[in-house]
Amino acid sequence: MNSKKQTKQINVGIDGYQRSKELDEQISQNVAQLFTSDTGQAVLKYLRTITIDLVHGANVSTEELRHIEGQRFIVGLLNARINHAHKVKTNV
Repeated sequence: MNSKKQTKQINVGIDGYQRSKELDEQISQNVAQLFTSDTGQAVLKYLRTITIDLVHGANVSTEELRHIEGQRFIVGLLNARINHAHKVKTNV
């Protein structure tokens, strides 16, 4: 009888959600494929200009700032997914 317990490793994706490693990699590959085209690159550039690259003055309200940071998080997550897909592809 084997006394060692088999432990199943929990995979937490780059977005903080638990899912299988395979599914997490597939999501990243799907996002990367979508934004690799010229059109996808143009859309990502547009999203970046209205979120990450946008500077707000000192008079921005807490509510506005929370909204803006949520938008920035999503665009950052898309970029992180694209980078993740490239890493997965090179490690195969």
